[in-house]
Amino acid sequence: MHRAPPPIYCWTDPPDPSLQRFDEIESYARERRMPWRIDSQRGQEHLASLHAGADGDKKIIRLPARLFENKIKSRFRNDLTNASVSALRRKIPSASAHALLSPKQRDVAVILIALFSIIFAATPLGLLIAFNIFVSLYFLCVISFRLYLAAIAWRTAPGADPSEKAGLADEVLPTVTILLPLYDEAGSLALLSAAIDRLDYPADKIDVKLLLEEDDHETIAAAQRLGLDLKYDMIVLPPSEPRTKPKACNHALYLARGDLVVIYDAEDMPEADQLRKTAAVFAHAGDDVACVQARLNYYNAKENWLTRLFALEYALWFDSLLPALEKIRAPIPLGGTSNFFRTDILRRIGGWDPYNVTEDADLGMRLSRFGYRTSIVNSTTFEEANSQIGNWTRQRSRWMKGYLQTWLVHMREPVQFFKAAGWRGFLTTQLFLAGTVFSALINPVLWFVFLWWLATGSDAIASAFPGPLMAINIFILLFGNAAFIGLALIAPIKRGWTELCPYALLSPVYWWMTTFAAYKAVWQLLTRPHFWEKTDHILSPEAAEARAETLSKIAA
Repeated sequence: MHRAPPPIYCWTDPPDPSLQRFDEIESYARERRMPWRIDSQRGQEHLASLHAGADGDKKIIRLPARLFENKIKSRFRNDLTNASVSALRRKIPSASAHALLSPKQRDVAVILIALFSIIFAATPLGLLIAFNIFVSLYFLCVISFRLYLAAIAWRTAPGADPSEKAGLADEVLPTVTILLPLYDEAGSLALLSAAIDRLDYPADKIDVKLLLEEDDHETIAAAQRLGLDLKYDMIVLPPSEPRTKPKACNHALYLARGDLVVIYDAEDMPEADQLRKTAAVFAHAGDDVACVQARLNYYNAKENWLTRLFALEYALWFDSLLPALEKIRAPIPLGGTSNFFRTDILRRIGGWDPYNVTEDADLGMRLSRFGYRTSIVNSTTFEEANSQIGNWTRQRSRWMKGYLQTWLVHMREPVQFFKAAGWRGFLTTQLFLAGTVFSALINPVLWFVFLWWLATGSDAIASAFPGPLMAINIFILLFGNAAFIGLALIAPIKRGWTELCPYALLSPVYWWMTTFAAYKAVWQLLTRPHFWEKTDHILSPEAAEARAETLSKIAA
């Protein structure tokens, strides 16, 4: 009896869209196979896959890796675009910065404005004195909390860091998805790609997603010239609002196949063993550790006075203050790069907020709200410090605006947030996250009042600061600024950058720049809350030289 030849299964056969479900996309990406079509003659389901062979009655169609990834992206293009913008808002509406104020916050704001108006009409001087007392006490609390954290960091003896233990064997290392969200960064691609290639990690356990915008023709063309569309999974994002980095990362999160996911920015140069160290931290950490933050600092720290002050600030932030927050089990406002997440937990809490322009800080607070912790790994990612004032201001005003967004989001339900995050989380939110912005807004006001009173002996100012209140304000002002200078002075010592210490004396200039950025942030929060101010890169001669050297090696 003649037997019919077995059917030939080919990926060029059109798929049956009814077999492919968006709510299964994460398993498709992780398992690297998805339903393709039904054999009408045999009733057998075909699976488009990277694996050869057969799975029971399900015939396997083998595809090259990039082709399989492109098929998923093409099939779910619209679903990915919509979900990357709206998933968090649908899943946890109170966690989204889509609206500046919640209905309850608007009601409270109206009530407070009305109440203060009534009090001001009745006793304007009394209201002004009460406000001055509040501002002074708050500023003192912000300063004291920073000093408390610095003291913890300074006196804490370095313990057994899991990242310094014997590395995990290659076969037990987790797969890591690396997200590279870029916009208008054609000049940064060669350096970034070289930095990723230097990572000491098994190639088959790295899943690199290069995230580019569809209208960013120059960066797409540069990526293709460098062969990055073949080397990495290049995801070209369709135009949609808001145009933000967290939206791009959400898009890729659905396609991530790693147990861990990490973001690197355009100018990043992570230390080669960073992935291995982070994997070791996760391996030795409890299940409540959902994120590991690497330290950040700058490879061009000594370029000019601005980069030196920027490096001092980062040394204090990432080498002292954030480790101290970890020590007291307080929530950590994450840096925008080199933060590693357990992928399943990140998806569970809604991913990044596409409407928050400092999505990293927000996510660090949200992790705490859901009972998770962040750990700091002893590994540094070096970046290009802003060496130009205008570029620095654009970046800093975005950070400040994002901190305000984050504070407003997590204060929508303060009682519930206090119960979930505990007193440490609540205190950190008020004095560390909000304190960063509010101290920048308050500091120049205090200086103006003090200098005006000193120069004129104004009775109006004296009446607004009666009795000992003026003396207390002067003490807080001088003590606070001296304390901040002192923290900047000792910040680089842990890195052995003692030659930067004298530049701490220029900190007041840096704070006035920060104040300008803070007031700009407040204005933008009211007028353009979701606008993402772009930071330019490859401005440093050191970065330009490294890029030229990398390109010459590629050409050779």
